[in-house]
Amino acid sequence: MTASMDENILEVKHMTITLYEGGTSYKMVNRISFTVGKGEIVGIVGESGCGKSMTALALQDLLKNHIKVTDGSMIFDGKDLRTISAAERREINGNDMTMIFQEPMTSLNPLQRIGTQVGEVLLLHGSHSREEIEKRTLEALQMVGLPDPEKAMRMYPHELSGGMRQRVMIAMGIIARPKLLIADEPTTALDVTTQAHVLELLQEVNRQTGTAVLLISHDLGVINKICSRVLVMYAGKIVEQGRTEDILKNPVHPYTQGLISSIPTRRMKGAPLASIPGRVPPVTEEKPPCPFASRCESADKLCFTEYPGRKTISDEHILWCHHYGTNAE
Repeated sequence: MTASMDENILEVKHMTITLYEGGTSYKMVNRISFTVGKGEIVGIVGESGCGKSMTALALQDLLKNHIKVTDGSMIFDGKDLRTISAAERREINGNDMTMIFQEPMTSLNPLQRIGTQVGEVLLLHGSHSREEIEKRTLEALQMVGLPDPEKAMRMYPHELSGGMRQRVMIAMGIIARPKLLIADEPTTALDVTTQAHVLELLQEVNRQTGTAVLLISHDLGVINKICSRVLVMYAGKIVEQGRTEDILKNPVHPYTQGLISSIPTRRMKGAPLASIPGRVPPVTEEKPPCPFASRCESADKLCFTEYPGRKTISDEHILWCHHYGTNAE
């Protein structure tokens, strides 16, 4: 059963994100709804251009000026992020809700030492002494498994490897002991071994601190490693969601099936990788009511004329597809 409101740290309802360009508006994310429970790890998966990162940026109020949240609500810890004051938003960002990005080298300041950057959150939020900031910075770097954290505090970003820089980003994200950590493709640029370490680290942070995690990825294999639930996004819509185990064992939406069939396994050694034909349509391109219809082998006339209603497979496993069951809710 999905958590109730008082059990959720985040509840997004019918959120729409609109791009304004050349006198025309385009929906980048179209009426999506989801929750993240307190202390839960939830994944959002989909190809590039599906709206995953845009959703994360909207939650952090980091959208560019010509991109706006135009509908719906984003309830974080009981407060609607769309209606709170700028001062309340500043207090939440970096303190109660933090975000780590996929490119730590461009996210870290090359001119500042690591210790200064990690401790900056505490400097901005609350009245912490210099000694307390240094102590908690050291603790955060130790927690993320950075070798010789005292030495690392005095180093600059270019002196660290990609995996070490990503650990620094996670330390920056957890130092204030947030209620929600948003991780946007945190393993994309890392080798397989370092990727596994970063995922284990996110799990460890979740276990030790109770921080909920919203993990964004294009890779269902990554999501499978640490997420209890997963939302599958395509062209600005959530097309299927449920417990990760259910989605992986019983994918129902054709797009989810395509993503799973493209995950390489040992048994596939030497065989060509499966792929989904076509491409994700750009946001400026007109799409059929079911946005996946043009790439779907099962698509029929209905898919090009009507948006599919919500279908329920189990309490938590739901999807939007004309070709499952007969009773739309």
